[in-house]
Amino acid sequence: MTDFLLELRSEEIPARMQAKARADLEKLFVQHLADAGLAAADIVVYSTPRRLALIAHDLPDATQPVRDEAKGPPQSAPDQAVDGFCRKQGVERADLQLRDVKGRPTYFAVIDRPGRAARDVLAEAIPAIIGNFPWPKSQRWGDASVSTESLKWVRPLSGIVALLGNEVVAFEIGGIKSGNVTTGHRFHHQGDIVIGDADDYAAKLHDAYVIVDHEEREGIIREGAAKAAAHISLALVEDEGLVIENAGLTEWPVPLLGRFDESFLDVPPEVIQLTARVNQKYFVVNDEDGNLTNAFVCTANIDAHDHGKAIVAGNEKVLAARLADAKFFWELDQKTTLEEHNEKLKDIVFHEKLGTVADKVERVAKLAEWLVSLEGNGLHHADPEQTRLAARLCKADLVTEMVGEFPELQGLMGGYYAEKEGLAPEVANAIRDHYKPVGQGDDVPTDPVTVAVSLADKLDTVTVMFMAHQKPTGSKDPFAVRRAALGLISLITANGLKLNLIEAFKLTAKLVQNDYFEQYRKEKSKPYKMGFVEAIIGSPKRDVLEKIDADISFSKTSQENLQAAILLYAELLAFLADRLKVQQKEAGVRHDLIDAVFALGGEDDLVRLLARVKALQAFVETDNGTNLLSGYKRAANILKQAGDIDSAAPAPADMADEESALLHALDAAEATATEAIEAEDFERAMAALASLRAPIDAFFDNVMVNDEDAAKRAFRLGLLARFRDAVHKVADFSKIEG
Repeated sequence: MTDFLLELRSEEIPARMQAKARADLEKLFVQHLADAGLAAADIVVYSTPRRLALIAHDLPDATQPVRDEAKGPPQSAPDQAVDGFCRKQGVERADLQLRDVKGRPTYFAVIDRPGRAARDVLAEAIPAIIGNFPWPKSQRWGDASVSTESLKWVRPLSGIVALLGNEVVAFEIGGIKSGNVTTGHRFHHQGDIVIGDADDYAAKLHDAYVIVDHEEREGIIREGAAKAAAHISLALVEDEGLVIENAGLTEWPVPLLGRFDESFLDVPPEVIQLTARVNQKYFVVNDEDGNLTNAFVCTANIDAHDHGKAIVAGNEKVLAARLADAKFFWELDQKTTLEEHNEKLKDIVFHEKLGTVADKVERVAKLAEWLVSLEGNGLHHADPEQTRLAARLCKADLVTEMVGEFPELQGLMGGYYAEKEGLAPEVANAIRDHYKPVGQGDDVPTDPVTVAVSLADKLDTVTVMFMAHQKPTGSKDPFAVRRAALGLISLITANGLKLNLIEAFKLTAKLVQNDYFEQYRKEKSKPYKMGFVEAIIGSPKRDVLEKIDADISFSKTSQENLQAAILLYAELLAFLADRLKVQQKEAGVRHDLIDAVFALGGEDDLVRLLARVKALQAFVETDNGTNLLSGYKRAANILKQAGDIDSAAPAPADMADEESALLHALDAAEATATEAIEAEDFERAMAALASLRAPIDAFFDNVMVNDEDAAKRAFRLGLLARFRDAVHKVADFSKIEG
């Protein structure tokens, strides 16, 4: 068993590419060796800005001998067929063996392949790995670059160390020969370093001011930056992404504390942090109260003789220039009101089919006003004027200089500018936070004005993108519709908003150009799936047509347009149902139970739906729930086989006790469940179902459903149909797993 060392040295590898490069190197190495019949006991991969290294521990010295057998043609086959088989297998005809296969003598080629030295396997594998390495971006260099067949690497490859034990694994690729010589730190070390074997690799490079272990460099930066801030009684603002990035930029990291002029603290702290982080890769520092200070920590790549004074001075100068730009943008933006900025949104296209950002803002404002006008949903406490103003101005900062420089600050800067204009705190907060929640774990707004604006914005995005046929497909979601849907669901559920989604979709659709339902209909490639519609929002023969009524003004009123509208809302609800399952998974809510409630149709209040789902989950996890589900599935199977059922078939005169008990239990349970569901007391509805468990068990144990007497059979099937329908008042149990 021997250790193998590989180092691929190049010009600076971008920090963002190093983690994937380490994973790819290990994966390719394992694959190539496995194909040859070799495997290491353990593999370690390192990266620095100038090298990618791998150490394979306890690699076998050689592969195991292998005997391959190949079945050939029968002995009676033409000579041409036998000779062709021999050429393919690389054997002589005299070497073939004859064996009996189902009574026929058949030729077999038996090839004994001796073990191969690990050195030979590596000499073939490493050039193949280098030549096919999957860098996100790569380049050719030197005179050879005129040919597309020349070697490609992320940056010009300058050296290769390949040692098996203490001996070089010899190969050449792109004019670069493998060896045992590397180089140290670009500034701290001169001359070559001869590596003895894998064991002394890291130590020799450390002596040359190169820390090859990226995790060790990360630890030095993490601890050193915190220590530098603590030295002056300040607290580092932790940023793990910045730790990793700085580790990818340095081979000998040295955290240093610097200062900038306090006058720049007039700029919002988020701007200062982004300026320092994005442009310069600096950490920022807070005081003991959590307020941003005028200190920062940079990471040098050398251990300077003056303890970094010149480096700090240079970084202070660069950061001052960056902050001066930020302060200029901050002050310039305030010379124009948000209302004036808002006018420029008319020149920005939101979507070619959906108008400008100004058009979207107008829709959001009307939706937000409608949301706060609804009684009993928790948003009616919001001031309508504040809500409309916040919604109208929520996108104004998109055209500011600051957001142009830092798109990550959209919304946030609008909130700051609103404060500076003296707008109400509710308005400023709504502008600042209306993008929230951005993802899982993000804060969910609770202020009514903010919730209304945020909900309106996301409701518009989801609805109009479906109308414009821009719904997510596979992994593609260029307009972040999934994120908007998850945000919409979080806002509704976290704030307990009683919101009729069909009405919300309908109003949103009304605010878009009137011909969109006709376009939506025409662009559909398949006929309307009305069965799908019925499964999601109920039968259009019942109440859907009442929900989607004549107050939608079509450019061409027609039944086809009305069907298109129904289909749109069904698709939207199905999409939200899928997003709801994703969102509720972390909360432990079963996806099949969400399906079971949605399948009843007509449910577009997410708060009510989740209350029903949670009550259902608590019920099905009890013995009563488990046994009732079993009884339901048995009844459903019988009814499926029976075909058309008359649930009103008269009772026979000689009705069995079990039939009578089930009949009376159904009368009571149906009435109680209906009343409880109307009162949204879903626990009581589940209790009503639980009362059916004993009578349905007794019925199945003692009554023959498919009796020879047609009248008895019809009545008993009718009882089962009533039982199924009673259960369906709560949920479609056919969707429940288990």
